[in-house]
Amino acid sequence: MPLPLSVSIVCKNNESTIGRTLESVAGLASEIVAVDSGSTDGTIALLEKHGARVIRSPWLGHVRTKQLALEACTQEWVLCLDSDESIDAELRRWIEMPSTLTDVNVNENGFTINRKVFYRDRPLNFAWQPEWRLRLVRRDTARWGGLDPHDKLEFVDGKSWGDWLPEGFIRHDSISTWAEFFAKQAQHARTMAQSMRREGARPSYFRLMTSPVGAFLKQMVLKQAWRDGWPGWLAAASTAAGSLMKHAILFELANTEIPDLRGASGSASPTE
Repeated sequence: MPLPLSVSIVCKNNESTIGRTLESVAGLASEIVAVDSGSTDGTIALLEKHGARVIRSPWLGHVRTKQLALEACTQEWVLCLDSDESIDAELRRWIEMPSTLTDVNVNENGFTINRKVFYRDRPLNFAWQPEWRLRLVRRDTARWGGLDPHDKLEFVDGKSWGDWLPEGFIRHDSISTWAEFFAKQAQHARTMAQSMRREGARPSYFRLMTSPVGAFLKQMVLKQAWRDGWPGWLAAASTAAGSLMKHAILFELANTEIPDLRGASGSASPTE
């Protein structure tokens, strides 16, 4: 029988990745809730094929759109996934265990899960690892926060983490080509700089100079991204580039009046 679980997804034109997302949770949850922000490809057809309840909404930004999807869920537990994420077999086995969600003695309000980026169907086992994310929660105990595009699921009582699920991971198919990924990093850098500016952040020459270097060294030295081969090097480079662009754009925003080219939403959609 399906678990007392909703799967929450936000999407737009994700036909190339959302099929894996839906296949990975097929038969696991009592409902799949998807907030779609204007798909024109086969995304809606795939959602309907898997029995998802589709809510059509303008893009409200990462945080607000994911919160809309969370609030639309009806089950006690919610698994929050992006449209380019899926769960592996081991993680699914842990979620299905009675001691995780359905045992009467379960007193946790949420579980933190590791996420791994995949490139060409292979995981990056060092770059960005481990990347622990709170993604499986009791519906009424958590909400989406953070600054666009770096949304963060967090407990309403201020607790940062749930219990750690020791096995399995969320697969993140965020890189189709590195050229596209670098372009996405530029988009996210702009969105983050705008979010920071709205929060009153001021540009810093020191951060502009040191943050990109620190980001690169963190991945290459602390995370040992070089062990992933040349994709690990590019992962570290993309992190450094994103940091550089974020702080550079913050300088421009603080010193010039420029229009928000993305409209009133305040955040670029995941596929724009």
